Amino acid sequence: AVLVPTETIPDTAVIKGHDFNELSDLDSILSSLLTTGFQATCFGEAVIEINRMLKWRLSDDPVPADADSEVSDPEFRKNVKTKIFLAYTSNLVSAGVREHIRFLAQHCLVDVMVTTAGGIEEDFIKCMAPTYTGDFALKGAQLRMKGLNRVGNMLVPNSNYCKFEDWIMPILDQMLKEQNEDNVNWTPSKMIHRLGKEINHPESIYYWTYKHNIPVFCPAITDGSIGDMLFFHSYKSPGLRVDVVEDIRRINDIAMRAAPSRTGIVVLGGGVPKHHVCNANLMRNGADFAVYVNTAQEFDGSDSGAKPDEAISWGKIRIDAKPVKVCGDATILFPLIMSQTFIKELKRRKEEEENKVNAAGSVCA
Repeated sequence: AVLVPTETIPDTAVIKGHDFNELSDLDSILSSLLTTGFQATCFGEAVIEINRMLKWRLSDDPVPADADSEVSDPEFRKNVKTKIFLAYTSNLVSAGVREHIRFLAQHCLVDVMVTTAGGIEEDFIKCMAPTYTGDFALKGAQLRMKGLNRVGNMLVPNSNYCKFEDWIMPILDQMLKEQNEDNVNWTPSKMIHRLGKEINHPESIYYWTYKHNIPVFCPAITDGSIGDMLFFHSYKSPGLRVDVVEDIRRINDIAMRAAPSRTGIVVLGGGVPKHHVCNANLMRNGADFAVYVNTAQEFDGSDSGAKPDEAISWGKIRIDAKPVKVCGDATILFPLIMSQTFIKELKRRKEEEENKVNAAGSVCA
């Protein structure tokens, strides 16, 4: 026979796509992706993994025999959640994913954030002037003569960066003054916190991280327009220092001291942010939950393209974890993933708070 006889039938789900003869709202279509196959199935698995990290509570785990009175307390255990690290590249802040990340910060749906310099400055710049749609095929030489910078199929006028310079330079002056007079040791995360305070704009990601005291790390803080500003400032008013060593200790300490919480990582893109959150979780022998969303391939050995299983080999993700990588453009995938995870979690939290308020009202009545 040409075909070898089938000995066993897989006990996994049957492949089947959405039937548009039935209910076809967003939830029903996206829930069907899990059994559609290829990256659609990976999408469905990513939704499951993020929901696992959002729903986990310490009360889900057995109480250790040597647990102290606080860790043994049922009320304490049901309030201990996963500490979620969100990593994202700067291009996503240049794009409209900025608004999605801002939403997560605004509603305290993540606990730690890591990005690159562009992921910081582009957020502030958009509070001053917009980025515009363009085209991947626009000619660089022509754009250069017009004072327009292309980011993929988006356009950023040079004038935006001039406005940014006018805004940030007095702040850098004040930071230098505080360094010299008050012995402030500036770090990238402290700098971002200060800039979030100064921008005072509700459309800003870092306004909300400032308001909610969510730490934002940027180990490559000089690799962008902020670096240009620091460079210019070093000639105008020399002496401002930004300490990356204090920040590496801070993020690693957050991971190491997360217990009894579990940790989860959501990575959009690759590069420095991806490695930084993974490496911080190495310090606690790996994250418990992990989702990657990017287009990078593993064949050149880059960390950007490395699959979660490679991180397991380093101890950055735990051996018993169920990590997921979705290969695709985060500008498309992440808002859809959010609609099935973080948005539903926020709704659940609001309903829970309303029930508490109503219950308290009933007791008082």
